[in-house]
Amino acid sequence: MSTIYDRIGTDYTGTRSSDARIAAFLHDALGDARSVLNVGAGTGAYEPTDREVLAVEPSATMIAQRPRGAAPAVRARAEQLPLAARSFDAGLAVNTLHHWTDLRAGLAELRRVTRDRVVVFVRDPARGEPFWLTRDYLPALDPARAMAAVVSAVHAAFPTAQVRSYPLPCDCADGLFVAYWGRPERYLVPEVRRNISNFALADPRSLDEGLARLRADLASGAWDRTYGALRDREALDLGHCALIAELG
Repeated sequence: MSTIYDRIGTDYTGTRSSDARIAAFLHDALGDARSVLNVGAGTGAYEPTDREVLAVEPSATMIAQRPRGAAPAVRARAEQLPLAARSFDAGLAVNTLHHWTDLRAGLAELRRVTRDRVVVFVRDPARGEPFWLTRDYLPALDPARAMAAVVSAVHAAFPTAQVRSYPLPCDCADGLFVAYWGRPERYLVPEVRRNISNFALADPRSLDEGLARLRADLASGAWDRTYGALRDREALDLGHCALIAELG
């Protein structure tokens, strides 16, 4: 994870701003926790400001972009948290588990340092509607298999975890991989793609071919004839959800 974001994350905040609605959703999921450990914290987009927070992030590039006044950050990996057991009321992991090198170890560490609750925000494609970009243009970027393994690992680590779905709004401010489901032109912008790890890890040739097809379909109107109704949708369930485990 550190190597990826040290390479692609030099201007991460340019397109990956915090979306207030996702922040509110996660704030609610954290319940009454007063202290929160944010693992794989990145630039701190979804850290609550009304609680004691410590961020853990392996990438120095991402830590350097944390805003003035952000919670303190420790440079470390999820699999080896330099913290005492049961140090925090809640553990938080937002769009990060697919980058961990050892899911089982990372989740065990998250459990070890947390007293009451763990909140994991992920995208589970099996729960949501099909995404046109990976279905029609870039099938090699489809994360379904990898994310199924992530979700399975979370449920294995936290068998009592409950699922709260989160339909993604059409104007999501956070440029997640699927954020532009109703704004397809955005996928043709290099600055947008640069801050999305799915694109950074893609084979350049297949990526260029898929984007060329998308560009042509947008120019001809073919995309709008098939998917144009998405432009008028307020939100779309593409599988984003919070997995919330009460530890007891």
